[in-house]
Formats: sequence, C-alpha cells, structure tokens
Amino acid sequence: MKRPVALTFTLLLTACAGAPDQGDDPLSEMFSGVSPARAEAVAARITDLPFGSAENPVRAHMPPGERTYMARLRCADGHAPQFERKGSSGPGPYGMILDIYEASCVNSTPASARIYIDMYHPGHVETRAPEGFTLAPE
Repeated sequence: MKRPVALTFTLLLTACAGAPDQGDDPLSEMFSGVSPARAEAVAARITDLPFGSAENPVRAHMPPGERTYMARLRCADGHAPQFERKGSSGPGPYGMILDIYEASCVNSTPASARIYIDMYHPGHVETRAPEGFTLAPE
C-alpha cells in the first residue's frame, strides 16, 4: 500500500519542481518560496498587526533561518531568550503553514511570548523584533 502513495508523492514533486512560476499557488511556493513581490504586497497589508503574531508572522528562510532569527532575539535586559519550537499551525497571511516558537526571558521581560514564523521566504533576513524584544546584529 505504501508504494502508490510514494509514487504519487514522487510524481507531485517532479511536477512541482519542473513547473513554471505558479504565482499564488501554495504548493508551488512550498518548494520555491513566496515570491518577493507577493510577500511585500501582503506585508504592506498587515503592517499594523502585532509583529510575530499569526496574523503578521516573522519571515525567514527554512528552519535554519528560523533558528538564526530566534538566536538574534534579545530580552529587555539584553540577554538571549530561551526558545523552543512548539509545532505548526494553519496557513498564515502569506498562505503558508506557520511554525510556532515559545520564547522565555528568565528574570526579564517579556516573561514569555509565542512567536509565529513563516519559513517560506528565500533570502529574506528579518530586521524587526516582536514587541518587548530587540534583535542582535547579524
């Protein structure tokens, strides 16, 4: 029974990898990332929403980009928070699945925060921090 599923997945991967740019096709964007033009259009629309929330997530490139971003976060006292990936949630404003991180500032503020990250943004390096945090230089 596993063979048809594996074959279907292989065919799907092959089709997506060779497909031309699909614009707003989430499946295509999982492999190529959200286009910069579409990302900027969405970002402009959600700029007034709390940054780092599910409605206005941090943008990064794949899991290494998520971890690099989280390692750059600083609590109010200037120390790095402890953080842990808690899982994923449904699609965010860019149409992609979001990862959820829990950040904790021991003996500082914010005591804890839930930070949502959209990892489908190739080459994007985030320069903003959620409320209560700052970012260390790259």
